[in-house]
This record gives sequence, structure tokens and C-alpha cells, in this order.
Amino acid sequence: MKKIVILLGITMASLAYSQGGTMIVNNYTPYEYRGGIIANNFAGGCYPVIGTTDTVIVPPNSHTGNGNALIYSNYRDQFTSSLYPMPNWTVSLSSTNSNVRPWNFGSLIPGGAISNNTKWSASKFAMYDPVTNLYIPEFSTTVSLAGNSCYMAPDFYATPNGANSAEIFTITTGTGLVETYLQLY
Repeated sequence: MKKIVILLGITMASLAYSQGGTMIVNNYTPYEYRGGIIANNFAGGCYPVIGTTDTVIVPPNSHTGNGNALIYSNYRDQFTSSLYPMPNWTVSLSSTNSNVRPWNFGSLIPGGAISNNTKWSASKFAMYDPVTNLYIPEFSTTVSLAGNSCYMAPDFYATPNGANSAEIFTITTGTGLVETYLQLY
């Protein structure tokens, strides 16, 4: 009986921490973030690759400090818990196999095959003025976690004038959960 309880506990923990943890986007700028969020396999081969199907829009001054950050705990639960839900995900199993899947698709749920084999990894974005709807010149790029051989993009970007920047990194919590942060300044 003790072995069964331990096995169930390990199984539940692995389900809770699948997909490499939580994605958090903190937008501290006066601009609107418009972009895509990407997850991929880090264990080799890069696939599967998961990406937001639609453009994610995070308003200016939206961060954890004021409760307006984008937070995706996983592909499924984000739909009912995030301020910026994604109804569908683009799932690429290879360079020639790509499909759009709904947020509650079986392999995307925590513990699902794709969820278990991906972690948040990158963002490709551009910033816009929310009043004029105009693109902010030179404040667009792709940032990727350090060590991600699937996306050869830096983990830090600064605009040429130095006024704005973006960074992506991970923090492991005291409970072992990995949180991926995209910070826009």
C-alpha cells in the first residue's frame, strides 16, 4: 500500500510539473506587446514545437505587481485562468507536420504526450503604441532561453537607443516548479 501511495504521489507531481512550468509575461512598458509564445522539446530534435496560433496581446503596464500579467500555467488551464487566453495552439511534430489544436486537446493537457515533452522557450514580438496603433520602431525581436539550440536568438535584447529592452529567463521555485519569465522594459 505504501508503494502505491508513493507511486501515485510521484505521478501527480510529474503531472503538475509537466510542460516545464508556468509562462509569465510582465510588460512594464507604456506599449502593447503583440507576439507569439513558443515552447519546444529541449531533449533533442526540437520537436514537438508549440506556438500560439493567434497574436497574443498584452496591454501596457501589465505585470504580476498589478495582477495583469500574462500567466499560462499550461496549454489547457490557461484558457480558463489567464487574462489573455489562447483558444488554439499550433502543434508541429516535424518540419512537415503542423496542425492547429484546441486548448483542451488530449496531448496538450498536463500529462499529455506533447505537454510532457515541451517547455516554454521563446517569444517573437513587436511593440505598438496603444493610442495610435503604430509600431514602435526597433522594438521587435525574437528572444529565446539561453541554451535553446532550436532558436538561435539571444535571451536579452535592447533597442538601439537603449530606451527599451526584453529578456527571457527561468526561475525554479522552492517547490521545484520552473517558471519562465518574459520581461519587457
